[in-house]
Formats: sequence, C-alpha cells, structure tokens
Amino acid sequence: MAIDSDVLVVGGGLAGITAAVSAAREGAHVRLVSHKASTLAQASGLIDALGYLPPTDPSKPLREGPPTAGRNLDRDEWPDPEGPLADPYDAIERLPADHPYRLVGGDALREGLSLFDELTGAAYHGGHTDQNALVPTFGGSVKPTARYPTSAKAGLASDDRATLIVGFRSLTEYDARALAGRLDAGGVPFEVAGAEVEFAEAFRADTKITRIAKALDRDEPIDGTPAREALAAAVEPHLADAVDRGDVGRVDRVGFPAFLGDDESTAVRTELADRLGAAVFEIPMGPPSLPGLRLEDLLYDALADAGVSFETGMPVVGYETDDDGSIDHLLVDRKGTEVPYGAESIVLATGGLVGKGLDSDRDGVTEPVLDLHVPQPSERYEWFVDDAYGEQPYARFGVAADERLRPLDGDGAVSHDNVRVAGAVLGGADVAREKSASGVSLATGLVAGREAAMEV
Repeated sequence: MAIDSDVLVVGGGLAGITAAVSAAREGAHVRLVSHKASTLAQASGLIDALGYLPPTDPSKPLREGPPTAGRNLDRDEWPDPEGPLADPYDAIERLPADHPYRLVGGDALREGLSLFDELTGAAYHGGHTDQNALVPTFGGSVKPTARYPTSAKAGLASDDRATLIVGFRSLTEYDARALAGRLDAGGVPFEVAGAEVEFAEAFRADTKITRIAKALDRDEPIDGTPAREALAAAVEPHLADAVDRGDVGRVDRVGFPAFLGDDESTAVRTELADRLGAAVFEIPMGPPSLPGLRLEDLLYDALADAGVSFETGMPVVGYETDDDGSIDHLLVDRKGTEVPYGAESIVLATGGLVGKGLDSDRDGVTEPVLDLHVPQPSERYEWFVDDAYGEQPYARFGVAADERLRPLDGDGAVSHDNVRVAGAVLGGADVAREKSASGVSLATGLVAGREAAMEV
C-alpha cells in the first residue's frame, strides 16, 4: 500500500527542511524522507549567503588553446576570488548565469534568510542587516557569514575589544596560540592572545565534545567543584598572564571552543562571563559541531511545528513514472521492504558530491535517485585543474534546472514536470569557494517547496 502525501521531500539537510516548511506553509501535506541523519551536525552552524565572488566565469576557458590548456598555471597566475563581500546581494548579478542565485533571484535569498530567522528566533543573529558579519573560525580565518549563533556574537572580528583565545591540551585539533597568531597576522582590529588551559583533562582522552557540553549543562562536579566554576577557575589565571606578558593590554572577551553547553548554553556562557569579568563567545569547530547539533534540533522542531511528517534511515531505491514522464511514486527501503511513496510533487534535496546526492566514478558524475541529467565535460581532464587553489570545474557540477527549479535533460527540456531540485544537488555554484552553501540551500529550498505546493 502506497504512503501518499501532497509533497514528498527527499533529503534532511538545510535545503530539504526549508523546502518542507515552505511547502507546508502553502497548505500542502508534506512528508520528508532522508537516507541518513542530517549533515548539519558536521557543519559549523554558520549560515553563509555569499562571501566571495568567483574571479572568472568558469564557463569560459582560462586561456586560449586546447581544452586542457591552463591546467598547469602557477599559483601566482590564478586570480583570487573577490571578497570578503560586505553585501552579498550586491554581487548576485555578477555570478555565472547558471548559478542557483541567478535562477531564483536575490529576493529568494532574502526570503530564505527571513524564514531561517523566524525558525531559529533568538538563537541566531545577523537578521538586522544585509551586511555580512566576519566571524573567526577554529582554523584562524575570518569568515564572512550572513547569520551566526548567539554564542558567537561577542567574538565578531569587527569588534575591537582585546581578546584571549583559550584552548585545551586534550583537544589537539584546536590550537589556541596558533589560532590567535593567524588572526593577528590577518590584521584583525583588536589585540589577541592565545592560551592552553587545563580543564578537559578531567575527562577521558576520547571524550566527545558533546559529553563535555552536557557536563557544563548539568554543572556536574569535577573533583568536587561544579563544572562551570572549575572551567572559570582554570581560565582565570591566563587572563592575567596574557597581560603580564604584554600580549594584550587587558582582556575584554574570551573565546572558547564551541562546547559551552548544549541545552543550557546561554546559562553556561552567562555564568562564565560573570566569573571571568569578560564577555564570552564560542568559536565554531570542526565536526562534531555543537552549533550544528543545536541548529539541527531547532530545525527539526520547526518541521514538527509545521506539521511535516519526517523519517530518517529511509533510502530511496527506485521510482516509477506516469505516461507523461511525471514521477508517480518513489520506492523507499523500509527495513528491507520497498514501499511506494506517492506524491503530487517531489523535491529532491539530497546534497552534492560530498553529501552523496551525486555519485562519481570513472564513467562520470550521476544523480542516483531519479537519474537526472548532470552536465559535465566528457573529457575527465577538464573536470579539474592541477592547482589545488584554482577554480575546480567539478565543484560546480550538479543537476541543471530552470527558474522554477525543474530538472533539465541533456537537450535543455524539463525532464520531470512535478520534480523540483534544491540545495547542493543543483549545479552552477562552487559553494565552498564562494561561502554560499547555506544561502543556496535556503533560497532554492524556499522556492522549490513553494513551487511544489503549487502543483497540488
């Protein structure tokens, strides 16, 4: 027996959730299925719109000559992307014509970010302006981003307050002194120093960041001292040390790795700030990401509030079409049984090459769920350039779509009229280089969901 809905969304990331909520708000009965748990937990929790503009039009050759010419340019011959951009909207018209933002327009990005603001409430900042904020990251770079967690607010690079970055010896992937040094070398407008602190040693070496966050949530005793008090006591001497060494004239704010609580993160930061006499902020880290996990919780709560039914661990393994080429239903693997899921409209938001929404092998790049067309050079040597910092053509691979986000076949015709594509499965954007991944997901998810609901 088929499981029917008005709109079926495939994919549980930011694009899929946005599409599902958008469709539900148009009055559609929406169901979301995803193969795996959301990748939000692996992300920084920052919401990028457009931070850098590609330096060239990737659809054109880099220089005259045969198809593979230009692959061996020296590093200093590659133009750098333009940015960081102050206003992402100002640059949209200068993107390649097939970029998702050019398909759906700047208003879709603005509406997508507004929807995000509504769904996340006080947990995020940045909605008061069109301007990007500059947020330090654990690699020591400053990232232009449109929305950032409240936990990062006190750490913006535009703030000139003197800063101490603290790290923990047991967190080897996070080097506070190196991070501070890179920020200083990058020309941030504030004094900055780094210090390694003994605190996480109280936990086992393989303790997950989430375990430390929960200990701070519950204020668990560590050697008889409540966790928040113990953390403040471990950090406090380093404030004076940084001043005594002459690294900074004073310490106005303290940056921590992003593990300052989960459910009670606001209370943890507030208590630490009171004890230290300085503002406290989190610096987004690599996976597992507490800001990403917090965002995941917020967005899945929003799905439930919108009345969307959702299921994870349900891979799509096939589909059947009507005589006119529309998708009649998808076949979903439910514990080894193929169950038909029918819908008037389908939104495909399964991710790109990294998220396995696209597959690649020696024969080419394919879209594995609906067998949608993925434009690509037939010659594999045209997929990439030798310089790791160069503009890689494969980064822009994905499904081609029209302005209504319907997938196109190899001749440029709509292949399935009742399908919409959203997020990283769409081609035309190098989201890592542009710092545009979240914005593309929000803008195209919003439009795809709305378009899908209109078909009902």
